[in-house]
Amino acid sequence: MRDLTSVLDAAVRDALVHLRTVDMDAAADLAELRRMRLTRPGVVVVGETKRGKSSLINALLGVPGLSPVDAAVTTAAYLSFVPGSSLSMRAWLPEGGDPVPVDDLTAWATGRHRARRIEVTHPAPLLEYLTLLDTPGAGGLDPVHATVALDAVRRGTALLFVADASAPLSKPELDFLAEATERVDGVVFALTKIDAYPEWRRILEDDRGLLQSHAPRFAQAPWYPVSARLAELALGAQGERQGVLADASKVPDLQHALIELAGRGHQLQLANVLRAARGELARLDALAEARVAAATGDPARQAALRTRRNELAARRRTEARQWTLLLNAEVQRARVSTIGHLRTSIGEIQQLELPLTGLPEAVDIRLQAVAADLSERLEQSFAEVSEKVLASAFDEEQLAGVLGRLNATLRHTLAAAPPRDGSSDNLLIALSAGGIAFMAGRGAALGLSILGAAGGLLIPVAGIGLGLAAGGYVLHRRREHTDRQHARVWLRDVLGEARAALADEITTRYTDLQYALSVALDDVAERRLRELDAQIAEVDAAAGEDAAGRARRRAAANQELDAVRGRLRQVDEALLRARALTPAPLEG
Repeated sequence: MRDLTSVLDAAVRDALVHLRTVDMDAAADLAELRRMRLTRPGVVVVGETKRGKSSLINALLGVPGLSPVDAAVTTAAYLSFVPGSSLSMRAWLPEGGDPVPVDDLTAWATGRHRARRIEVTHPAPLLEYLTLLDTPGAGGLDPVHATVALDAVRRGTALLFVADASAPLSKPELDFLAEATERVDGVVFALTKIDAYPEWRRILEDDRGLLQSHAPRFAQAPWYPVSARLAELALGAQGERQGVLADASKVPDLQHALIELAGRGHQLQLANVLRAARGELARLDALAEARVAAATGDPARQAALRTRRNELAARRRTEARQWTLLLNAEVQRARVSTIGHLRTSIGEIQQLELPLTGLPEAVDIRLQAVAADLSERLEQSFAEVSEKVLASAFDEEQLAGVLGRLNATLRHTLAAAPPRDGSSDNLLIALSAGGIAFMAGRGAALGLSILGAAGGLLIPVAGIGLGLAAGGYVLHRRREHTDRQHARVWLRDVLGEARAALADEITTRYTDLQYALSVALDDVAERRLRELDAQIAEVDAAAGEDAAGRARRRAAANQELDAVRGRLRQVDEALLRARALTPAPLEG
């Protein structure tokens, strides 16, 4: 694994070095992409309630009692475990703002203090390789909570699914895994409590069979039977007994598997950056070929280039209007469809007979689920709009030659849009009078490949989050919480504000996309015109030289062509080795 990581990393570095010698703009774009894409691998931990999820996390980190065990986690808080030199904790509150320090994790996790996310920094050895994200335990894997958990899985590197040895996988667990098959490539299963259930091997065999029937893509995924209790006993033991208990717990095997999975995730990130580098190198290869041809000073080539340049300029003038009209029509269609889906989703919550006890919590998790669903719909919609517009503007060969420039312009244009109220990482940022907290940070942008895995178009799409802010709880508690009529009025006000806030954000997102695609198309066309002008100038210069001068010019152009092709060969060899990282799609 390390060998492949070194090969991919070296190919990315060498591509950057070459780009810096011939195209500083392209090099800066690739360096920025590398910075954005090479993030620390994250493993999302998901499981039904009472499956031993928190105990397992403590065992993996080697810190008994760190994550609250058997706690009734009633908030929508995620527990994020990240590396650091010492233990520290901080929480992001429902009303937004800067995180606050946490001194008692159990108190926060059990709902005595409301938090949207709690970050735990710890020097545990496992965290040197990855971060762990423990999803909320409230509600288990019912459809609403599963939607929120799936959104976290979709944004992580891999999934650690926790089951236990007391019984085979339940229907909610199987339904969740069936949905997760389309959202994550890397998955590892942990079967906990094997020390308490001697028949765990039979349960494991049953679970494998259920996966084959309900989530066949995960049927061959590895299972790790573990005992968190034995792992904790090992930490307190000495000498030979410590090793015996650690081996019996089987937790070290799972730790090594997660490290390997994190390394694979890093390799996938490197491969994606390398595909983008290959697109730029292929463009430079075409330009170098053109320079070799231009060095002959052939008048016929000069005439052909001028004709092509004039045709491109004329096409840009005549088709720009068509692109604009198509882009506007597709964006408006997609916006209306997405807002219509939003109205339906909010209306379904309005029609539910939610219990008065715990009403704010029930509304909060449903709003989060609506926002998670909308985030995914936005990504799909952005892909469809972009694909239609680009298909009308370029044929397949032309698109392959301009993808790098399109990606860079889209990233810059979308990133230049001001974040909502200064937010930068998808945190809660606005507290309304009705108690709605809105999350729309742009720092959580995803690379969305919409035109194939090998060097596709990458559109940064920031996730949307929406939840009930602290003010919503306060407003609810000021009224008689047993009064059904007051509860209905409160619910109507909250949902009305949620619908308005999300509709406004959706409209803004589509406006951003329309502007970014328009700028990107104009930028690509202008760049192509400049490249043709440069080639015409080179033909003119070569035509004015003697034979020796043209020979020197041709030798320099050939040297440039050989250099870029050397980098291309290196990139292609590295990507060929990385093919095994991407699982083959299931047939049928």
